Amino acid sequence: MNTLQDQTQLIVRQRIRMLVNQYEVRGALPNGSEGDLYAFAQQKRMAFREQVTLYADDSKREAVLGFKARQMVDLGATYDVVDAGGSPIGTFRKNFAKSLLRSTWHVEQPGLGVATGSERSLGVAVIRRLVEIAWLPYHFDFLVDGQPAFTVEKKWGLRDRYVVTIQDPRLDRRLVTAMAIGLDALQER
Repeated sequence: MNTLQDQTQLIVRQRIRMLVNQYEVRGALPNGSEGDLYAFAQQKRMAFREQVTLYADDSKREAVLGFKARQMVDLGATYDVVDAGGSPIGTFRKNFAKSLLRSTWHVEQPGLGVATGSERSLGVAVIRRLVEIAWLPYHFDFLVDGQPAFTVEKKWGLRDRYVVTIQDPRLDRRLVTAMAIGLDALQER
């Protein structure tokens, strides 16, 4: 079994639940199908301070990482991403001003710098703002110093499913995973 850090492509799938958002993070097999489970996440809906914990599986016995907003209410809140022991992995935050037209996020990993990601298609970004269509796909391209770092692509369907492709081998996959889940959990806020 490969480790999470060995992966160059992940699949994040949201489970449909009434009171919580749940996500599975799996490796992608060469044929594009879902492979090994690397993390299970759960987020309470309408919490005052956003916090998501990722576990090794859905038994929720072993935490592997998490992210939490620094502030209770802030449209451009910074989210700290930590490992199971609470040690920092990095941060991510929404650029509120740029996100008025096209959602833009910044992901920072110590020693690597800032990866900035925005919606690939201005047309899809505008449509998403005018009409609430939950199943509409979107794509985020994250760059570090103008070079591709990773992409998050929401696929067509009633259930949210994302394909995450990591181009920069220096990226901590835990940070990328937290950002991918954050896009779904926090994008509409």
